[in-house]
Amino acid sequence: MSSPRTITLPTLPATERLAGVIATLVRPGDAILLEGPLGAGKSAFARAFLRAAAADPGLEVPSPTFTLVQTYETRVGAVHHFDLWRLDGPGALDELGWDEARDDIVLVEWPDRLGDLRPEDALTIVLALEDGDARVATVSGWADRIGRIA
Repeated sequence: MSSPRTITLPTLPATERLAGVIATLVRPGDAILLEGPLGAGKSAFARAFLRAAAADPGLEVPSPTFTLVQTYETRVGAVHHFDLWRLDGPGALDELGWDEARDDIVLVEWPDRLGDLRPEDALTIVLALEDGDARVATVSGWADRIGRIA
């Protein structure tokens, strides 16, 4: 098990660069869990990650707050972007295709709603608000790859 890494993200472009690095390390079967309060940058990170993974900087990435899940085809396979903000708990995940999505890549905002379905081998990114546009990311998981995340 590796120690969590703390990364200062002074600007939105810094957050986008971090997402781009992680997009180069992801592979099928991976889970990326985005935690943090409202406004911490989870959706901005997810948008930048999906654009980098798809190698399409103009990719339209609407928030899945109301649809709960959006699927994107990327250079490494399908990525299922879940926004579980409106979910009361893991009971509805079966209807959203959670088990099938786990064969691909899952990117989850509000992973606390996963309950017992939270993947133990996930990369967890906790975003915290700082002054202005600055954020701090605490990254943990992916023991075999976390050293490549700067």
